[in-house]
Amino acid sequence: MAGAGHAEKRARLAADLTKARQGAAVITLPDSICWLLNLRGADVPRNPVLHGFAILFADGRVDLFAEAAKMSAAVIDHLGADVRLCPIEAFVPALQALRGVVRVDRQSAPLAVSVTIEGAGGEVVWGDDPCRLPKACKTPGELQGMRAAHLRDGAAMVEFLCWLDAQPQGSLTEIEVVSALEGFRRATNCLHDISFDTICGVGGNGAIIHYRVTQETNRRIEGDTLLLVDSGAQYPDGTTDITRTVPVGVPSAEHRACYTRVLRGMMAISRVRFPVGLAGRDLDPLARFPLWVEGQDYDHGTGHGVGAFLSVHEGPQRISRISEVPLQPGMILSNEPGYYREGSFGIRLENLIVVQKAPDLGDHRAQYCFETLTYVPFDRRLLDLSQLAQAERDWLNAYHAEVLDKLAARVSAPALSWLQAACAPV
Repeated sequence: MAGAGHAEKRARLAADLTKARQGAAVITLPDSICWLLNLRGADVPRNPVLHGFAILFADGRVDLFAEAAKMSAAVIDHLGADVRLCPIEAFVPALQALRGVVRVDRQSAPLAVSVTIEGAGGEVVWGDDPCRLPKACKTPGELQGMRAAHLRDGAAMVEFLCWLDAQPQGSLTEIEVVSALEGFRRATNCLHDISFDTICGVGGNGAIIHYRVTQETNRRIEGDTLLLVDSGAQYPDGTTDITRTVPVGVPSAEHRACYTRVLRGMMAISRVRFPVGLAGRDLDPLARFPLWVEGQDYDHGTGHGVGAFLSVHEGPQRISRISEVPLQPGMILSNEPGYYREGSFGIRLENLIVVQKAPDLGDHRAQYCFETLTYVPFDRRLLDLSQLAQAERDWLNAYHAEVLDKLAARVSAPALSWLQAACAPV
């Protein structure tokens, strides 16, 4: 699903080096190396990457420094004559042999890289990892794979949520929920791995933004509170990341009010059209406005970049107060506002979205909008309908209708009945 061969990628990036009068670029990020050479590995838990280093030359050749024992004959054949496989211990001597202008990414390369090059007489210029932006702008092939992965994952999530609703109050713990969700993904027979350790927090645990359940913190799913589940999967055709919050017992009016504010913020990002050239920091306030007017907020970014069967957190794109990178077509981001009340409950809702050109509405302004990749219903039991404007109801109903249309044929009969009820218009 790469959409481009590594020879094409190498030639395109090498042309940029030539234009900049740079003889080589040092690449140290595992996901950049894997993207450039269309490789995947298993050196990092939850991330299908291999450890190594690479030097891209202005003529398109690459020296890859990685363990040869991890490379099959098929991989060596895939790399071809213009990608030379070298042992890891040859990396420092290779840096010492570089002459002329060499690009190094200050944000990702170890200091030893630039010190070694300059110490041997080379000239270092600071610049972005050459793979960073091209990797972020997904090809049509990568987007096709991501869409397929999200439909498969959406069906697994619906099976999970149907199962969860059927369990008696107090019969499950957070760890049991985590295990069950992974089981539904494994039942697709396509799961490579989960894309990060699942966040599953009930009550006050859900208010811990990066909570990971342990035997010591494991709580029973009971009481009148909320359960937050943030999870994702790595499939050979794409990476997913989704968060849903569901009621445990009887939700309070405050639960519903806060949940609906978070959902309205998420819908604002989903619905927005914006001028070409804007960055994530320009959109971030849209997701916070429903909370801000009530004196509330959340202490994390609204969205991070996501790779295609690569890292679930990928730069340079973000929806965040500190993100200055202009959004471009093909960039995939999470859309995940939240609200957290310490010691009591947490709410987060997350879909993945992709930047695309917006249709011209007649004013001939170049604008972008978002395509939604994630299709799983939101919990209607937690809606405060008095908050929703008609346009928000229309978006939610249209989204749920599309969820039902896309997933109905992919789920079991019990899950289909659950899905039909979950997607009923509001």
